Amino acid sequence: MTRARALIEAELDFADEDDIPGSVSDLVWDDMEKLCRDIEQHLQAASTGEIIRDGFKVVIAGAPNAGKSSLLNALARRDVAIVTDIAGTTRDVLQVDLDIDGYLIKLYDTAGLRDADDRVEMEGVRRARVALRDADLVLLLIDMTRPEMPADLEASSHHVTVGTKSDLIDSASDQYDLQISATTGEGLEELRQLIGGIVAQRFGGLSLAIPSRQRHKDSLAKCLAAVKAAVSQTDLNLELRTEQLRIAADYLGRITGRVDVEQLLGVIFSEFCIGK
Repeated sequence: MTRARALIEAELDFADEDDIPGSVSDLVWDDMEKLCRDIEQHLQAASTGEIIRDGFKVVIAGAPNAGKSSLLNALARRDVAIVTDIAGTTRDVLQVDLDIDGYLIKLYDTAGLRDADDRVEMEGVRRARVALRDADLVLLLIDMTRPEMPADLEASSHHVTVGTKSDLIDSASDQYDLQISATTGEGLEELRQLIGGIVAQRFGGLSLAIPSRQRHKDSLAKCLAAVKAAVSQTDLNLELRTEQLRIAADYLGRITGRVDVEQLLGVIFSEFCIGK
């Protein structure tokens, strides 16, 4: 952006210099089209930036007594949730932060999904369903001693089916993505690796420069609009198109830091032998 503005300013302000050809500004428009594509890609990745900043939301779901709270405690390596054999013990959404392969993972324990009669449990189930809608990944837990699949989760596009209480069954089953036991620890490390692999696959190849705050997205969107106006309005004179680039640079500068006149002149004098 800075070089593009400098080249155009050189053509406008130093047109009588022999070292500056009259069509030097034509060199910048291809670069500006590429810049538009780059900004569009950054804006498309903005929601991903929010996830990386705020944490990847993993929700543990399943029927009552499927082992959800036990898994939360096991992965957190401390007693966060109360664990009993009484169905409906968990009434609210509990959350802990985990560090898996350098990513912030927000792990949520939810109430068992069933048709409840108790008003408090009904509210817990409602909150569980809200958490599921906002989840980046759902760990759907199924008690392998009494398999029960919540019907409304069967079509979830971002879920991993985890068979629990593997220490209480005699043989393994291939109907689960993973089998674990919160009691013995079997499969827990594999589950951590699975979560880490999913996060890395989704975000590992992205630039760390993606916007993560609304003001960054707003500034980039306004910058993009101004650059597109400068590129597309070929019928306007060069001064007006340059003004659009100045507006774009102003919005971009709100993120990266402003570019002053001295920096523009520095680029001009480094590119051309003006006054020599």
